Amino acid sequence: MSNITSLFATRLYHAKLSALGAALDTDEFEKSCYAIAQDDEAGQDWCEDNGYPGYTSYASLSDLPWRFPIFADLVKVLDAHVAGFAEDLQFDLGDKTLQLEDIWINILPEGGIHTGHIHPHSVISGTTYVAMPDGASAIKFEDPRLAMMMAAPTRTKDARDELRTFFYAKPAVGDVLLWESWLRHEVPMNMAEDDRVSVSFNYAWG
Repeated sequence: MSNITSLFATRLYHAKLSALGAALDTDEFEKSCYAIAQDDEAGQDWCEDNGYPGYTSYASLSDLPWRFPIFADLVKVLDAHVAGFAEDLQFDLGDKTLQLEDIWINILPEGGIHTGHIHPHSVISGTTYVAMPDGASAIKFEDPRLAMMMAAPTRTKDARDELRTFFYAKPAVGDVLLWESWLRHEVPMNMAEDDRVSVSFNYAWG
């Protein structure tokens, strides 16, 4: 009798922000993101200089929770979600905890993409979703073993999620996704006429 098990699992956490804290006012959250983008000239310049579609505060603002109370409220809720995910991952954190390292806004217009990347030097990364209009792109995760699969056939169309080479997660407004920071991911082209707005973040150990 055969015994087939799954090894080296890659975990993806998907939940409503409000599951572990007070619900945030999504309208206020979205307005805050646009107000920050409008005032952040350094971020606008960085996006233009680097050919970045839309806007991100990644390279310009490192203190959003200090500047805006709604981001401080967000971090309190994210802390609870990240702690739960770390427990599921069975991390031995010793006498330290996972702490927010950075948090930033992404405003992706029609036709914009975020190419494949990882988040070095962090433990857990994630995104929460502020605006996801019809046609807005999902987030695409890549099997971390892909580079070693040079002779493997493709998977069937109905393959189980854990066996797919790529997995597309389609979040809704108010959702939070968490994953280990080494997991390569990207945002395919936004096919919606309206902006796709999200807030991404990294947590580090210590």
